[in-house]
Amino acid sequence: MIFFTTILPSAITIAMVFLFGCTGETIMEKAGHLNLGLPGIMCFGTFGGCFGISLVMEIFKSNPDNASYILLILAGIIGASIFGALGGLIYAFLTVSLKCNQNVTGLALTTFGGGFADYLMTKVNSDYFSQASKIIRAHLEFGDSFFGIVGNIFLGQGLLVYVALILAIATSIVLKYTHVGLSLRSVGENPATADAAGINTTTYKYSAILIGSAIAGIGGVFYVMGFVGGTFENSATIQAFGWLALALVIFTVWKPDLAILGSIIFGILFLLPRYLVGISFITMKLLNLLPYIVTIIVLIVTSIIGKRSVQPPSSLGVSYFREER
Repeated sequence: MIFFTTILPSAITIAMVFLFGCTGETIMEKAGHLNLGLPGIMCFGTFGGCFGISLVMEIFKSNPDNASYILLILAGIIGASIFGALGGLIYAFLTVSLKCNQNVTGLALTTFGGGFADYLMTKVNSDYFSQASKIIRAHLEFGDSFFGIVGNIFLGQGLLVYVALILAIATSIVLKYTHVGLSLRSVGENPATADAAGINTTTYKYSAILIGSAIAGIGGVFYVMGFVGGTFENSATIQAFGWLALALVIFTVWKPDLAILGSIIFGILFLLPRYLVGISFITMKLLNLLPYIVTIIVLIVTSIIGKRSVQPPSSLGVSYFREER
């Protein structure tokens, strides 16, 4: 019973941090860009979202409890998206325009993003965070009233949880069923062929990186405001979630709709060691490796299967030089 009353609801909440990051990274990878700067971009989003929320709370400083629920959420989303996209713009300029190595650029961006958040978060009024977090995490009260324990698990969540789900489903639909999605996937598979067909590869790559980074940035602020109750110690934990989101992309074979289930599984695996009584510290640390181990197993299995539908985009991580077409 503790699984359904405590572990699963918490796992769903923490899973949305993974889902925001995974959805954003999937969009970027579908365009052929392996962005190892995702953890840093989520750190950018953490500061941007918290900064926006802090501004709203400053407006209501005389009576913080009167701060608007929707206004706080919009401030968090807009701020996180802008700063996440800013991190993505740095990555896009270096890897698309200047053709820099994607892996090196991404790792540098992760390092920079972590330092960026650690420094600037100290400049934001964190006294507002816990108050704002209580408002943001307010759940749909009719859930447990009409649907009991099931309602509490799936409807007793804050609004940002449903934003993550909607974005993942919308991304999946766009990638599978729209002309834009088809063009984006063709850019990721073979940019030279897409270019020859009249698709502006530079525009698609920039758009995918900026949109993906904006979505991933929301995951950073959601961790601080939606899961840990408005506390920020350092960027290390957020970066760790970024790396797990990267692993989740592989685990869900580049399918945003499958990432919904995958993120919940990752959330359960992430939280499970905390609820196991009597295990040693070493055992707990080994259990924390489960998401990575499962990802490696999935990667091995999909490689053996060899089906095109479960493989990464063919040009993933490879810079496109138009003059070589």
